Amino acid sequence: MENQLAKSTEERTFQYQDALPSLPVPSLEESLKKYLESVKPFANEEEYKKTEEIVQKFQYGVGEKLHQKLLERAKGKRNWLEEWWLNVAYLDVRIPSQLNVNFAGSACHIEHYWPPKEGTQLERGSLSLWHNLNYWQLLRKEKVPVEKVGNTPLDMNQFRMLFSTCKVPGITRDSVISYFRTESEGRSPNHIAVLCRGRVFVFDVIHEGCLITPPEILRQLTYIHKKCYSEPDGFGIAALTSEERTRWAKAREYLIHLDSENLTMLEKLQSSILVYSIEGGSPFATPEDYSQVATMLLTGDPTVRWGDKSYNLISFSNGLFGCNCDHAPYDAMVAVNISYYVDEKIIENEGRWKGSEKVRDIPLPEELVFTVDEKILNDITQAKAQFLKQSSDLQIVACFFTSFGKKLTKKKNLHPDTFIQLALQLAYYRLHGRPGCCYETAMTRHFYHGRTETVRSCTIEAVRWCQSMQDPSTSDLTVTF
Repeated sequence: MENQLAKSTEERTFQYQDALPSLPVPSLEESLKKYLESVKPFANEEEYKKTEEIVQKFQYGVGEKLHQKLLERAKGKRNWLEEWWLNVAYLDVRIPSQLNVNFAGSACHIEHYWPPKEGTQLERGSLSLWHNLNYWQLLRKEKVPVEKVGNTPLDMNQFRMLFSTCKVPGITRDSVISYFRTESEGRSPNHIAVLCRGRVFVFDVIHEGCLITPPEILRQLTYIHKKCYSEPDGFGIAALTSEERTRWAKAREYLIHLDSENLTMLEKLQSSILVYSIEGGSPFATPEDYSQVATMLLTGDPTVRWGDKSYNLISFSNGLFGCNCDHAPYDAMVAVNISYYVDEKIIENEGRWKGSEKVRDIPLPEELVFTVDEKILNDITQAKAQFLKQSSDLQIVACFFTSFGKKLTKKKNLHPDTFIQLALQLAYYRLHGRPGCCYETAMTRHFYHGRTETVRSCTIEAVRWCQSMQDPSTSDLTVTF
């Protein structure tokens, strides 16, 4: 990634999309063989024999017919799985998204120029936003480098969903709307939304044809911060996005019916480049322990993040940052890419702004004040209560292992991923005396609109290794598979 982001390239971000191969349909025989291999570590002899019989019956019965239907579907679609995956894994899910579907992660700026420090939230926030918006401009110009494995380009479609994208709740199924356009495709929204103490503000980031500067962004954030901390809190409309999906969909419909201007304001939020959250908390964090900040990124104030937004950039009062993102439109490696870019720029500029301090006469942020009634206020109260209840049942530990890293495992001819997966299996085996059913993400971005697949890392060989590790009579040299 470092080399790809550092070098300039004439390649356009999305230029290989049409040339990517279609997602293949694996053979039925291969799929069933892998299924049996994944079952074997967890079944006794009798259970495994019974499973084999069921698989065989399926293979030569309804499985054959279903497989033919898959092959037929694949003839008319470049990615036969895409629509099903999006719907079943994300859009049909009715449980609250914010805690159960969204992903979150802390920025690692604390490891260099931005350690926790009160009073830095707004100044650092203006710089972080500016670097994020520069990345947005690179993406619009298709200058974000194409990610590759060797010389093979990967699908970049998910990057389209990073900005100006939002999930919209539905009674039985949600939908995803993306307003993002590259420069060659036409106009794209150029405003961001800022949430602070239950209130919502928007402002344009392009003025007189160019991106506003960090001092100008700071002026906007300072205006919002002073206003919110000297006046009563807002209604906290954003908390509704943390609700059970059907309840949120009904509340949204009611909100729109209450006043048509509410729809206009919802669309401004949905289409914004990103949501910037001004949190009041000061989570503890060190380069060795991100547990508390990671927890607050997922469980912080639900009135200052829009749970359906593809990108919530969250700031805390002690100058820490992170993101909370809806998982439906893209996977976490997209967020890792922009986070890495921003971190590199902060390091490159020593955590400071080195340009002009001049602030042009740009319009002040606009506040979006929704029309509400007693029912909506009750819905917000209920949403906050259920979010708080669910949040209290979440435990996150995010500590860094610093004794050694991938250089040592590679030196021992052991792939870092193999090392981690076996370590997970051994830890589980030592705790519970049995193998752990483990999911590991694999990516399918070699193919058109590919996203992820499942790796079942608990194998018979892994179980035998765990057993050997627990056997005192086994020496280092006799551990075999």
